[in-house]
Amino acid sequence: MTMPTPISLTSPAFLFGQPIPQDYTADGRNVSPPLAWGECPKGTQGLALICEDPDAPRGLFCHWVAYDLPADLRELPEGATPEGAARGVNDFKKPGYGGPSPPPGKPHRYFFHLYALDRRLDLPAGATREQLLARMQGHVLGQGELMGTYGRPKS
Repeated sequence: MTMPTPISLTSPAFLFGQPIPQDYTADGRNVSPPLAWGECPKGTQGLALICEDPDAPRGLFCHWVAYDLPADLRELPEGATPEGAARGVNDFKKPGYGGPSPPPGKPHRYFFHLYALDRRLDLPAGATREQLLARMQGHVLGQGELMGTYGRPKS
């Protein structure tokens, strides 16, 4: 199996490894940050996005699931889900984006993953991270990653 082609994934709101601005967290406006990415591999039919926190107290916590984004899309404005895209359910049990809300203490890392897929997934809206990953298996042509941090001070 071939390795997915790397895709550059960035945000005008924060740099890789840097703090995510409060607007994009549960302590702020709780809207998804703006994202932008480079060219996707030839044959891309759709895109998928996942945001997850591997530092959550109970293990990996999913903050965002979106899929069947148009293949020609190269950016998402803050708070946007594009026309025709499906919103999955995050680990808050809600559709769309749920911003970082870690317990006080050490900042957590939040990984935004972008996947370029060789087909549309046609999963019903409301799919979970696990359902999305299972449906994507064997169909990932390219992948990008952006990591930001967020923490709350100990009281």
